[in-house]
Amino acid sequence: MQLDDFREHRFLGIIDWTLRGVGQVVFQNNPLSGLVILLGILINSWIYAAICILGAAAGTLTAIILRADRALVRDGLFGFNGALVALALVAFTSENFRTGAVPSLAMTAYLIFGAALSTMAFASIAALLGPHKVAPLTMPFVLIGWLFLFAVLKFDAIDAGPMAKPVSPDQFSYTAPYMLPTWYMGIGTSIGQIFFQDNWITGYIILIGVGLHSRIAAGMGLLGAIVGTAVAALFGGPEGAIRDGLFGYNAALTAMALGGFFLVLTWNSFFYAVFGAIVSAWLWASIAIFLKPIGMPVLTSTFVIVTWLMLIGQYAFKALVPVPPAEATTPEHNRRRYVEGKRHPSGPE
Repeated sequence: MQLDDFREHRFLGIIDWTLRGVGQVVFQNNPLSGLVILLGILINSWIYAAICILGAAAGTLTAIILRADRALVRDGLFGFNGALVALALVAFTSENFRTGAVPSLAMTAYLIFGAALSTMAFASIAALLGPHKVAPLTMPFVLIGWLFLFAVLKFDAIDAGPMAKPVSPDQFSYTAPYMLPTWYMGIGTSIGQIFFQDNWITGYIILIGVGLHSRIAAGMGLLGAIVGTAVAALFGGPEGAIRDGLFGYNAALTAMALGGFFLVLTWNSFFYAVFGAIVSAWLWASIAIFLKPIGMPVLTSTFVIVTWLMLIGQYAFKALVPVPPAEATTPEHNRRRYVEGKRHPSGPE
């Protein structure tokens, strides 16, 4: 059976679409990328790997039941926010953030409903942003994640765990020196933290999964993580937060989004993406401190805010070449299509 046949199969196709949903967290519409990413998560925690699949499947199946656009379903676009919602709910209600805890029946039902609601939120936000040709990104996850985490505090059937103590820069020591592990662990964990994985090895495996589909995307993700880590160090961020990848994960996502996916990769968009990564690193600390009094984690809100700010007005900047979300594939293909369009302005004969 060919890969395309597998994708079109009535039942086996759901596996393909779910794996694509995992890959789409980092803009990779490829089931093999999703599988490698899951392997990286599995190396850190089988619990998180299982929850990631469950969340992506719940979001995807909800879209199928509601008869969402089939092309979007097949591309995994209704699964990635569901995967993140499920991961966040387990991560922030587990006593051990690194490995997570097996969810209770109540929590399992809760995260499935959260993942399903993210599918509806994705469609709604996409409709609002459609005229601006900007994607919802992970905003459905951020919105549903915050709302469902707030509600946990009101239900005795769900243990809130350490959730009421969100991560903030001021809980780390500012006197700890930067050592070699600060750098290689901080950069790797920055990628891992996109999936709530506090494991630098997992982060580098995720990058390999990204690279299977797009080497440019993997390079931009790595660059974003490096930029976020370096900016935090240059501005005197606490060593523990840097080593845990907290300054780098939003920067990595921003660099991937702006560095070839939603903008054709040119020198102009490259520096635009680096600028976005730098700002994302600063704003992680800003939003973390802002949210601390209400007990909420940052999630990927910094990435969404910075990327939206830099994309909604993109058509005002002639130095940039926008790629509408419906046409975005990989940075390589986006650039190839742009170059071919310049060579043959009227289209191929």
